[in-house]
Amino acid sequence: MAWDKLDIRPPYQREFIYKDKQRDAVIDTASREFPLNVMYWAVRDDGNYEVIDGQQRTISLCQYAEGDFSVQLGSFPEKRAFHNLQKDEKQALLDYKLMVYLCSGTDSEKLEWFRTINIAGEELTDQELLNAVYHGSWVSDAKRYFSKSNCPAYALGSDYLSGSVIRQDFLETAISWASENGGVEKYMSAHQHDPSANDLWLYFSSVLNWVKAVFPHYRREMKGVPWGFLYNDFQSAKLDPKALEEEVSGLMVDEDVTNKKGIYSYVLSRKEKHLNIRSFSPNQRREAYERQAGVCPICQEHFDLSEMESDHITPWHEGGLTSAENCQMLCREDNRRKSGK
Repeated sequence: MAWDKLDIRPPYQREFIYKDKQRDAVIDTASREFPLNVMYWAVRDDGNYEVIDGQQRTISLCQYAEGDFSVQLGSFPEKRAFHNLQKDEKQALLDYKLMVYLCSGTDSEKLEWFRTINIAGEELTDQELLNAVYHGSWVSDAKRYFSKSNCPAYALGSDYLSGSVIRQDFLETAISWASENGGVEKYMSAHQHDPSANDLWLYFSSVLNWVKAVFPHYRREMKGVPWGFLYNDFQSAKLDPKALEEEVSGLMVDEDVTNKKGIYSYVLSRKEKHLNIRSFSPNQRREAYERQAGVCPICQEHFDLSEMESDHITPWHEGGLTSAENCQMLCREDNRRKSGK
């Protein structure tokens, strides 16, 4: 088979991610004429092929043959590049036989192939699987913005997004923000044949520029906040960056706030669930229970400690602390009724 018929890096594939030790192990395995795991190639409509599984191993072999790196082989103590090998050693590597399974079918069937063979090595992420199914002009352009080392999305948002660009985390995050309730897969299906991903990039840029304008003082807790969803809900709101910064600063030093990252969602949505307010300790709950003699102050009925739940007498958002003095024990029904108000 002519190698120009094989696409080693189809548009949906990831960047090369093998570490040196993994790459070297491929060369050592081949030099010993041990078998590598089966590789899977998809058969294209034009009769050519594309690598579904085996890209990292194939690139490792090609890069070594091109002289890109050296490897310690056999009993030799020093590392050897391909040009350092004896003629018979070179030929043995060039003649090394790969085990290849040819797959044919629709895009959806390719996805099933991915899921079936994605059981060892560097597993594909959900986004990488979707890139395989919905590959085309849109995915190719989206990867230019979101999936390359030092890509525009990384330059703009590396301080605000978690994950790795080459494992498609930035792309998945951007799509989830833009799609909201529609879902990543539905979004990609709708845009698969768009000529470019400019709309997604412009949206992503708007989100990050909005964040930097509304919260100009950067803190490490801002990394990983669901900024796109906050932008979708509050981009048109009249917000005072100075007032927000004062509130954020105060909440950062509040010992009752255990989820500092959630502060940014809270100051916009006012939903305390984002803060994970510190719970009363077992001793504080027991002290309040004994002080009340086991009687719920709302319904005036007696309950066992296990049947009651702790509650802030003065609500946290009104300045009430998570302290023994501010703890009361309510029966479950009254506590949930109060919480639902």
